Amino acid sequence: MGFKIIVLLIPAFMYSCSTQKTSYNEGKIKLITLDPGHFHAALVQKSRYDDIDTNVFVYAPYGEDVNGHLNRIEAYNNRADQPTNWNEIVYTGVDYFEKMLADKKGNVVVLAGNNKKKTEYIKASVEAGFNVLSDKPMAITGDDFRLLEECFEMANRKGLLVYDMMTERSEITTILQRELSLDKDLFGVLEKGSRENPAITKESVHHFYKYVSGAALKRPAWFFDTDQQGEGITDVTTHLVDLIQWECFPEQIIDYLNDIEIVGARRWATPVTPAAFREITSLNGYPEYLSKYIKDSTLYVNANGAFDYKLKGVFARVSVIWNFKAPEGTGDTHYSTLRGTKANLIIRQGKDQNFKPALYIEPVDPNDTLTIRRSIIKIQQNYPGVEIKKSGSAWEVIIPEKYKVSHEEHFAQVTERFLQYIKKGKLPDWEVPNMLAKYYTTTQALNFAH
Repeated sequence: MGFKIIVLLIPAFMYSCSTQKTSYNEGKIKLITLDPGHFHAALVQKSRYDDIDTNVFVYAPYGEDVNGHLNRIEAYNNRADQPTNWNEIVYTGVDYFEKMLADKKGNVVVLAGNNKKKTEYIKASVEAGFNVLSDKPMAITGDDFRLLEECFEMANRKGLLVYDMMTERSEITTILQRELSLDKDLFGVLEKGSRENPAITKESVHHFYKYVSGAALKRPAWFFDTDQQGEGITDVTTHLVDLIQWECFPEQIIDYLNDIEIVGARRWATPVTPAAFREITSLNGYPEYLSKYIKDSTLYVNANGAFDYKLKGVFARVSVIWNFKAPEGTGDTHYSTLRGTKANLIIRQGKDQNFKPALYIEPVDPNDTLTIRRSIIKIQQNYPGVEIKKSGSAWEVIIPEKYKVSHEEHFAQVTERFLQYIKKGKLPDWEVPNMLAKYYTTTQALNFAH
C-alpha cells in the first residue's frame, strides 16, 4: 500500500523538499499534478505503471478540489483488488503554481481541472521545461487556441511533448468502426454528404450527476460556469471531432487553415434547479459568479451544442447534450455514423443496446453477405472472437467482453501511449497539427454559434 505525505505550508520558505530537476534519462517518469479540479486527474493514477515513479508531486490551492483528488488516490491505494501505491507529496500554498515551476520536481505535468486556466498552465509549464499530459479541452476560446499554437511551437523548439487525453480512441466499437471503414471491399469510400445529410455524424449525451470509481461524483461549482469549464461546443465535442479526424483521415495531417469550414452551429442551455445544484455540489446556494446565468431562481448552463462542418470536403455533424441525471437504469449515450459508398457503419448506445455501445454494418446491398463475412475474418486476425449476427437489415458486430474496457480504464491506455512517445522523444507527425485542427474546429464553431 502507498502512503500520503501532505504538505500544507503557505510560506514558500518552509517547503523543504529537494528542487533537483529530473529528466527521463535519469530514471523513471515523475508526475506533477497541477490544480486537479476534475476527476480525470485521478483516473490517470487508477493504474500502476512500470515507467512512472510512485512519488507524485501535487501543487494546488487548498480546498475541496485537491482534497477530492487525494481522496480518490487514497481509495485506489486501499482497494482490495490491484491496489496502487502512490505517494502524494502535496503543496497547497497560495503560490502553488509559481512553486511548481520553481521546484521542477518532475518532468510531466498532468492537467485536469478548471479549463479557463488550462492553456496558460500549459504555456508556463512548457516554458519551464515540462512535458504536459492534459485532459481535454486544452482550449475553450479563440484566444486560447492562438495561445495553444504558441505552446506547440515552443514545445517543438524545446524537444518537449504536449498531448491531450483522447480516451475514446481506446473504445472497442470505435476502434472496429475505424478498422471496418478502411476495408474498401466492405465500406467502399467515405461519402461526401451534404449539410442536410452529412457523411459523418457523432452525437453524445452526458449527465452532470454520475458515479465515478463507485461513488457519486461531487461537481465543483465552477463546473457550471461556462467561462471556466467551457461551453459544451468546446468541451465534450473535443472527443467527437478527434474521432472524426482519427477514424476518417487516419494518420493524415490536417491543415486547419485549408481543410476545415464551419457551416452552421448552435448552442442551448440545461436548466439546473437550486435543489439539483445542492444535490451535486453540496452547496446551499449559487456562487456570485453564476448569477449571470440565473433566471427565476434556476441556473441555465450553456452545456449543449451542435455544429455542421466540412473536413477535407466531407460534411460532418457533431452534437453534445448534457442532462442533469440519467433515468434509472440508463446512462451516457453515444451515436456515430460513417456513410460509405458500399455500407454504413453505425454505433448505437440506446435502450435496445442496454445503454452499452454496439456496432452495426448496414450494407447497401443486403444480399452481399460474403463480403461482410470476409471483412470480419480480416478483423479476427487482430481481434479473435469477433463475430457478426443478423439484426434486421443490418449486421451487428458481436464483440467479446475481453475487449470492452471501461471509460475509466481508458486513461491508463492513453497514459501508456504517452509514455511510449516520451521514450521516443516525439509524437507521431500528424498528432500536433491534428490537435491544432481539432481545437480550431471547436473554437471556430463556438464563434459561429455566438
